[in-house]
Amino acid sequence: MDLQKTDVLVIGAGAVGAMALWQLSKREGVSVVGIEQYGRVHSHGSYAGESRVFRTAVHEGGTYVRMIQRSRELWRELEAESGRDIYYEVGALSIAPEGFPDLVTALGTVREFDLPHRVLSDSELRKEYPQHRIQDGDIGLLDAHGGGLRPEVAIMSALDLAEANGARLFFNTPVIGIEERADGVVVRTTQGSWLAGKVVVASGSWSTRLSPELNDLLRLQVLGLTWFMPRDPAAFAPDRFPAFLRDAGPVHFFGAPSFDGYAFKACTNPEWPVFRDVAEVPTSHTREELIKIGQRAAELFEGSTPSPYGRACTTVRTLRIACPS
Repeated sequence: MDLQKTDVLVIGAGAVGAMALWQLSKREGVSVVGIEQYGRVHSHGSYAGESRVFRTAVHEGGTYVRMIQRSRELWRELEAESGRDIYYEVGALSIAPEGFPDLVTALGTVREFDLPHRVLSDSELRKEYPQHRIQDGDIGLLDAHGGGLRPEVAIMSALDLAEANGARLFFNTPVIGIEERADGVVVRTTQGSWLAGKVVVASGSWSTRLSPELNDLLRLQVLGLTWFMPRDPAAFAPDRFPAFLRDAGPVHFFGAPSFDGYAFKACTNPEWPVFRDVAEVPTSHTREELIKIGQRAAELFEGSTPSPYGRACTTVRTLRIACPS
């Protein structure tokens, strides 16, 4: 078998893989190769969907805060190097009833790490953010370092920079096997095989296909992505409408301001169960599901159309469900 050689090979050029390629390509004297089964930027990855919420006031607690702060620096670095707008630091506004557990944890996080923030009462929320239908007893936590990311722009920028730095990228090239050897790792693809000193596996939702031994550990949680057209689009522009998380009873929404000038993103609780393989993942909502989401949204947002605007997309999170004994 004729093997091409490289120091580092990255499998997958999505959110994780693209950023790994960008950073690795800066290392002097290190040869880097990226392998992606789809095109340069595509709709199949878990990053797809126009925008993502970025938060430093996380309800998972303080474990990730230092990492998040570093990532904020790197988003700015990516913008500076690419000359593209990627991270809109317009704030991230969490709204929930006072005492809601996730919000309590987030408040503890901002205080523990002295993160810039504001706490708003229900009356202050109604005055400053009339786009939200506020219930009595709600409070808001505005994370000043939060905002909205443009994932497709970020990935395109990282891949362009990696290539400019000398990384070799191969698209539409599925990986069909990985084998560890004494002299490195062999990665077999539909376009030939590579011998790499190190391999970064950033295959996301396809991880169990490359490593079947992970089948008992991983599941896929699918989130539908929906947008709504407001009657006054300017009220939902980034300078007036922060990225947000809303909790009201059993209903949860998260979303981003109107980056396109006519629709804001608002996504609700998962409509589907967890799945084992990407082949099972639905690609759109049913009409009945969209009606249900529209009814939920009408209770929380002022001045928006009663049903999601445009096509519903999906994003997939890989969940670890068990640990080996």
